[in-house]
Amino acid sequence: MNYKDIKIVFFGTPDFAVESLDALIKEGCDIAAVVTAPDKPAGRGHKLLESAVKKYAVDHHLPILQPTNLKSEDFQTELKAIGADLFIVIAFRMLPQSVWAMPRLGTFNVHGSLLPRYRGAAPINRALMAGETRTGVSTFYLSHEIDTGDIIGSMATDILPDDDFGSLYEKLMKMGAELAVETVKNIAEGNITRVPQDEFEATPCPAPKIFKEDCHIDWNQPALKVHNLIRGVSPVPGAWTTIADDKSETVMKVFKSSITDTPAVNPGAIHISPKGMRIDCADKQLEILSVQVQGKKRMEIADFLRGNRLENPRTV
Repeated sequence: MNYKDIKIVFFGTPDFAVESLDALIKEGCDIAAVVTAPDKPAGRGHKLLESAVKKYAVDHHLPILQPTNLKSEDFQTELKAIGADLFIVIAFRMLPQSVWAMPRLGTFNVHGSLLPRYRGAAPINRALMAGETRTGVSTFYLSHEIDTGDIIGSMATDILPDDDFGSLYEKLMKMGAELAVETVKNIAEGNITRVPQDEFEATPCPAPKIFKEDCHIDWNQPALKVHNLIRGVSPVPGAWTTIADDKSETVMKVFKSSITDTPAVNPGAIHISPKGMRIDCADKQLEILSVQVQGKKRMEIADFLRGNRLENPRTV
């Protein structure tokens, strides 16, 4: 079967999914419709905000479905009427079985980890936070439990010491697009082997959604753990701490850091010198390289120190 003859419905919301959608279209795949999140009010004016996938679909004149309820009979009737052979899901909500079991060739997902490791909503963040040195992307068939279906294919890559969430996201986004196209072609050719996931490998590596409290820096942790937290949530949502001096206190996000060999004395203590800012962790001092304080733009630490004369600074 020619992969261009497979009628596909694509499910996705953020730009991570757009990369794959674009690759599929450029490869000549038949995208019969796109399913994405409903528009959401944002900002003070509550202007409706469209998802990245919707914006792309509009620009490329693709039919769009935006269900509020995936179990809705009206939505499922409309979806079934498309007569798709295959569903592809990337960075979307969990689908009910009545949806993912609909197409004759099944439904596959592109996930930002080497499954079964880092199942969940934040695999890229969590891999960096754990100090992993290797990760990748996987395609797998959807099943009853989230991120547990049989693996179709995968691609691996090294996590470089300078990688943060932003750089690794871009890398895996492009790899995911390549793997999505390859998976469609292999399905069309019947050239796939379904590999059940090894539950033993999955046990120590969950990847739940990142919340604000997950990004709070605990300076009582070793410097490596704090450094990996900063990498794992930079540039968004951003690791944060509260700093104070004799005049005021403010929340400061830390986007980039470097581990020093200098032993720490008092976790959370701030050391400022002509060379920059260091903060004590449980074992060593962490060099702070890029920050943002409330109401200001992100800046290098030298620029921050020039504009902020801190008197007896400390974390609180």
